[in-house]
Amino acid sequence: MIKIYLKQAWVLLKQNPLFSTLYIVGTGLAIAMTMIMAVVYYVKIAPVYPEVNRMNTLYLSNSRFQKGTEQNKHTYQWAVSYKALQDWFYPLQNAAVVSGTLDNDMSDNSYIQPADRSGDFHVNLKLTDPNFFRIYSFQFLEGKAFTQSDLESGIYTAVITEDLARRLFGTSEGVVGQTFSLNYINYRVCGVVRSASYLTHKSYAQIYAPYSVSPGYREPKYGLPYLGAFYITFLVKDDAQADALRAEIQEIVRKENLMHPDDWTVDFWEQPTSHLVKVFQSYASEKLDVWATIRYFLLILLVLLVVPALNLSGMIASRMENRLPEMGVRKSFGAGRNGLLSQVMWENLLLTLLGGLLGLLLAWLALYIFREWVFTVFDRWPDTVPEGINVRVSGEMLFAPAVFASALVLCIALNLLSALIPAWSSLRKPIIYSLNEKR
Repeated sequence: MIKIYLKQAWVLLKQNPLFSTLYIVGTGLAIAMTMIMAVVYYVKIAPVYPEVNRMNTLYLSNSRFQKGTEQNKHTYQWAVSYKALQDWFYPLQNAAVVSGTLDNDMSDNSYIQPADRSGDFHVNLKLTDPNFFRIYSFQFLEGKAFTQSDLESGIYTAVITEDLARRLFGTSEGVVGQTFSLNYINYRVCGVVRSASYLTHKSYAQIYAPYSVSPGYREPKYGLPYLGAFYITFLVKDDAQADALRAEIQEIVRKENLMHPDDWTVDFWEQPTSHLVKVFQSYASEKLDVWATIRYFLLILLVLLVVPALNLSGMIASRMENRLPEMGVRKSFGAGRNGLLSQVMWENLLLTLLGGLLGLLLAWLALYIFREWVFTVFDRWPDTVPEGINVRVSGEMLFAPAVFASALVLCIALNLLSALIPAWSSLRKPIIYSLNEKR
């Protein structure tokens, strides 16, 4: 029976090209806007390369130190120092892996001097430790990460991406052991990894080097021994360990603040925060209102679906008025209301699915062409893509099962919202009224 309904729907589609075109395009635009939003947040939240452990990753990126007496108190906000990394975070018991990353002028302003003297160019550099590669699952094409000995000795060695390897050496193979000039210092390549996307910004870089190559990495800031430029990333086994980790860090804060209340105090707010919270939280000091966030996205979803559904519903109501004689004749020959309603819903579902396919294609096209800004359009404080960085949109970001499932659910929801009420209202009319509509 469903096959017959779909065949008849296809015939009606060709008989009413204007109605079908408007319906498909209207549905496509609604689903395209919704899918763009869905894909943007999927890329931010889903486990994509190399951030496949997002659900078990936590971040501590901000700290607040207060120094002085109540009458003359100064507040300093930054990250944590090398001393804090060594004394507080590396020894933590309730974390599977702890990694520290240095964010300073060197990481933000580094340039490579190519051997062919074609001109210096800016690169994205991440100064970190070997544990970084245990948290983020990079695929090494050759070589391996730098070691703890390299970190402690301040060896000028680096892991580079395959794209950078091709730019520097013309190939991504056989480059381990070769050297390149970064900020006029020669670095030895110890490993080459598959290039990731700038959209995975927690792990993204073109060069990964030990933070010990940065001058003054041990120095604290503003005379506070534990204030510095290191932000910390944690990998935990499950939510229970995450809660235990937060409790352990809060205990460190409590003890430190009791030891020297008249000198300085420290506050990490509710950090470390999970990856999911970090996506929707602008500042560490900001308490995330979960229900307000849910209401915000529900409102957007309603606008993107209900408004188009109302427009489509009006079109379907007009079309059903024109089909009343047909429905009256079929009722007079014994067709039931439920059977007719089922037929109408299947007919509109075909149009909706065609519109959904169009919408999905439009969404993918927009996400690829406008990838440098569309993925930040929902951010409160969007970042500008650095010069020379190509925002890569991988297949796993666009063609994920969750994306297809979302598109299918949206199609079904839009079909129900737009077709059910006008179809039911028309089919409730008496047979005599329907037949008289033929005159």
